[in-house]
Parts: sequence; structure tokens; C-alpha cells
Amino acid sequence: MVTQVVEIAEDGNHLSKYRGFMVVKRDRAEIGRIPLDDMTTLILSAHQITLSKTLIMELAERTTPIITCGKNYHPLALSLPYDSHFDQTAILWAQIDCGLPLAKRIWKSVVQEKILNQKNTLEFFDVSASILSEFDILARRVKSGDPENMEAQAARLYWKSLFGQDFKRDRDIGGENSLLNYGYSILRAATARAICGAGLTPALGIHHHNRKNHFALVDDLMEPYRPLIDKNIRDLMDQGEIDINPLTPEVKQQLTKVLDMDVQLEKGLSTVMNSMHRMAQTFVSSLHNKKNQLEFPQFKRTGELI
Repeated sequence: MVTQVVEIAEDGNHLSKYRGFMVVKRDRAEIGRIPLDDMTTLILSAHQITLSKTLIMELAERTTPIITCGKNYHPLALSLPYDSHFDQTAILWAQIDCGLPLAKRIWKSVVQEKILNQKNTLEFFDVSASILSEFDILARRVKSGDPENMEAQAARLYWKSLFGQDFKRDRDIGGENSLLNYGYSILRAATARAICGAGLTPALGIHHHNRKNHFALVDDLMEPYRPLIDKNIRDLMDQGEIDINPLTPEVKQQLTKVLDMDVQLEKGLSTVMNSMHRMAQTFVSSLHNKKNQLEFPQFKRTGELI
């Protein structure tokens, strides 16, 4: 089944549920319907939209996130089901009992995977071997908990190598940053769906601990997937055939396709969306077994997986 990320970008629409469909109406006239079972994410980027409570309940039962976007497509709210797994209470206690040493070991593997995926992304764009080797060095230098912040050191080198010396990652400005905001919101929603589907509580992170962040674990575990979005955006920029500013429906459609890309897991090829579910399941196993068993996909130039 192809992943369907549905965005409502025009004002004046009303969304409701009819049988197994989400129905979109404007001025009481139906303009479209989408099977609820096919929807992975609902994105609300328009400002004036109404939703029926029945539709919200149906999406919650399917663990389908609802993202509300603000300025420059930065996500302001993410709606998820409160109870989505038969063993959720036991898994919650396992999260609470996760000791700091285990959390730090898991975070170390997350950071290492992100840095290596950044390197793999840059390999698609003929970055010099000397720069690529620096990512290998940084990944090896990551210690438990990443106390020396190798993640940030890699990011500084990565952004300049990918988008140029003048690029600065800033969620509040346009251009490439708007695309990153939109792409990351898709990743965040997909990761949240996988995490909730595995019975995990998204507010209990292993590294992010802001008390105002109800999706700390989501922000932790989505990190190695970010380079997938980055590569997609760089590809669009290099093509030069699509206007990226303002963000067009064609560009948005290209960014949503990331979830259907093939990546390599230990047992074979899988889509990004399915790999997220596998990642969440192995995180649960790590908590129960008190050791890091987290499994992330590989996406490399070899075999042209992405």
C-alpha cells in the first residue's frame, strides 16, 4: 500500500467521516474523499478549516497523526491517540524504569547513525573524500550520551557541505528552510505514529527532556531519518525545474514520497514507514531487555536505495 500523506492547504474546507472515508466539502459540496485506512498523516496548513469530532476519533483509532502547521510550515501541534496499544501500561513502566546508562547508550547509537547517514547523503553529491572521512571520525568519537556534542559538530560541517557556505538552518526563514520544516513535519508525524503503535509514550524521551515537549521520544528517534529529507530537497534544488519558494504542491508531493522509499533492514528491503515501525519495536525490546537493540535502516549510495 502506498503511503498517503493528506494535506488540506485551502481555507474554507470542512472535513468529516462518511463510512470508511474522510470527506472534504466546501460550501456543502463534496470535492473529494480519501479512504481512512490509507491515510498515514493529515496535515492542516490552511488557516480556516473545520473537522468533525467523529473524524478525529476515527483517525485516532487508526493512530493517524494530525499536524497543524504555522508560519513557514513549521508544525505547531501534533494530535495522537491517548491509548493505542494492548500492553501500553507495561511499556510505560519500562520507559520509566529506563536507567540513565541505557538511555545514554541508545542515544549514542542514534547520534552515530545520524552522522553516518549524513555522510551517506553527501556521497550522492560528490563531496570530497576528505570531508566524508571527517564524518567517520566524528561518528567514532561519539561517546555514551554524546557529552562532547559530536552531533552539533557534524551538523555544522554537513549543512555547509550540502547547501553551501552561506546556508544557516533557521526554522523561521524561507527558502530551503521552509522545505526542511515541511519535510521534517512529515517525518515527525510518521515517527510518532510508529512510536504510538508500538505502545510507547512519546513524551518520555531518552535525550530530549523539555517539559513542554510532548513528543520528546519522537524527536529522539527521528534523528537518523532526517538526511532522507535533506537529500530529497537537494535533489529538487539541483533539478531546477520546480519552484521551491513558495512551496508548491508539486514540491510537497515529492517530499511526502520519502515515506515510500526503500531502505535496507537486517532482514531485507523495506519502506521508510515500515522501517520506523521496526525501529519502534526494537526500542521496546531494548527497554525490556535492558540493552541497546535499536535497529535503524541503512540508506547508502551502494545499490541506490534512496
